[in-house]
Amino acid sequence: MGPLTSPRTGEWVRAEDPSAVGAVRRKAVLLAEEAGFDPVLIGQTAVAVSEAVSNLVKHAVDGTVMVRPHPEAPATVELITVDRGPGMADVARALRDGYSTSGTLGIGLGAISRISSGYDVHSLPGKGTVLAMHFTAGHTPAPALRASGLTRPIGEEQVCADGFAFLRTDSATTVLVCDGLGHGHIAAQATYRAVELFMSSSDQEPLDIVRRLHAGLAGTRGGAVAVARVESARVLYAGLGNISGWVTHAEGRQGMVSVPGIAGQQVGRLRQYTYELPSYATVVMHSDGLTDRWDPTTMPGLFSRLPAVIAAGLMREAGSRRDDACVVTVRPAKKATSNPGEATARPDDGDR
Repeated sequence: MGPLTSPRTGEWVRAEDPSAVGAVRRKAVLLAEEAGFDPVLIGQTAVAVSEAVSNLVKHAVDGTVMVRPHPEAPATVELITVDRGPGMADVARALRDGYSTSGTLGIGLGAISRISSGYDVHSLPGKGTVLAMHFTAGHTPAPALRASGLTRPIGEEQVCADGFAFLRTDSATTVLVCDGLGHGHIAAQATYRAVELFMSSSDQEPLDIVRRLHAGLAGTRGGAVAVARVESARVLYAGLGNISGWVTHAEGRQGMVSVPGIAGQQVGRLRQYTYELPSYATVVMHSDGLTDRWDPTTMPGLFSRLPAVIAAGLMREAGSRRDDACVVTVRPAKKATSNPGEATARPDDGDR
């Protein structure tokens, strides 16, 4: 699986006027053509995307939308919409045939769900709605949706210096989050380099990868980095700098430890920690473009949704417009029966 980093994935579009509908539809059609969709599916994708974005333009508050290649399946097109209101009290009703928000194309959320290869939605009255849907040639399902990530640049910048990448096997998903020091193209070069090094580190543990990143980022601005290997029942985690890592579920969260320093510039004693991972939990990693004061209990139902919806919901609730932002969400590699409980951590031998 190839890397997915912020400047290469797609841009957030503000759904403030009808021109946004056409802009996002054209991008979706281009991606569908590149992915080899047949003409019928290209047309269906265009209709579904237009409906979703029209809803934002006409009825949402602070609506934004992104269309991009799916991070776990490059031949799949993914659309994510986020808004701050008015929200839906009854999502199940909105998915029924014949129900449509007034003033849009009229096909309704239920029809969108059938056109897409997969979708998920989270909505709370007064807080807003997050919708994620994807389209795959032949309507075949995308791979198991274990991980997702989103970035957003500071202010009106076009390039985000925060980025992420995944490496996935049947038994684990390994994730990198990097926050290049500063903003803009020069800061982003550190993140590009970190991704390149990470993608050639598939057989290494997080601690060894972070060490390699520290050495490889010399000569760049450097940055904060963290790497997690998410398995079926545990997380191996190593971080350097101000990347936040959490084992999260609906009842709360447990922080994961990063050591102070800047990859490529200064570092103390690097450590790797092992955290127990309940099957119902989600691993969350984010840069300091998201405040770490978010609370899962104030977002009921969010952490039962797909990783893309969780990531978008966290970006909305905790993201800052005054800094580049990156958030990644990862589910365990496979399900197992477990009772709710606090995650625990133990340090591994960091100086192997």
